Amino acid sequence: MKNSKGGIYRRFVKRPMDFILSLIAIIVLSPVFLVVAFLVRTKLGSPVLFKQKRPGLNEELFMMYKFRTMTDGRDKDGEFLSDSVRLTKFGRLLRSTSLDELPELFNILKGDMSIIGPRPLAVQYLPYYTEQERVRHTVRPGLSGLAQINGRNTASWEQRFSYDIKYVTKITFIGDLRIIIGTIMKAVKRADIGERGVDSPPDFDKYRKNKLEVGGTSK
Repeated sequence: MKNSKGGIYRRFVKRPMDFILSLIAIIVLSPVFLVVAFLVRTKLGSPVLFKQKRPGLNEELFMMYKFRTMTDGRDKDGEFLSDSVRLTKFGRLLRSTSLDELPELFNILKGDMSIIGPRPLAVQYLPYYTEQERVRHTVRPGLSGLAQINGRNTASWEQRFSYDIKYVTKITFIGDLRIIIGTIMKAVKRADIGERGVDSPPDFDKYRKNKLEVGGTSK
């Protein structure tokens, strides 16, 4: 599934630019990192970071970092409470402002991610992509992408993947710049924020599995 095609920007400029910009951002935003880390530790406890493996370039797994946004609340049987219960007001603020995603700058610095690209999704989604949808993994996943400025979490899975595929087929400096500006505008306005399982699409693996079962039943 490797893809070596692309213009000069995609092949020779994008990765060095990602490294330089992420390094500058980490240095400039270091006070913000410290404040958010302190607040997360105070309000939500330890660990401060949420770590989870995600598929990256060519579906190779990497460890993605985010600030945690939920508590460790459990029921009497020791099972985690629902996301809507564990997601606090402070956690919602971090998500709506995208401050929870700041640690992903270190993923960009390492080369796991890019500033702009399709968002890295859950590992359990991998078996449910179509061949066309898997094209999104022929580039490094991004901190933000074309889908994030066109509906963000409230768009359907089909819409998200359509934007991902559109982005992958034409990666340009101007296009990335427009997405960066659009992302900043979305974060400032706190627009298109969907709470998982409430006002955003269901988890993709469950959504696609249900769709396949319904399609199979109707035959």
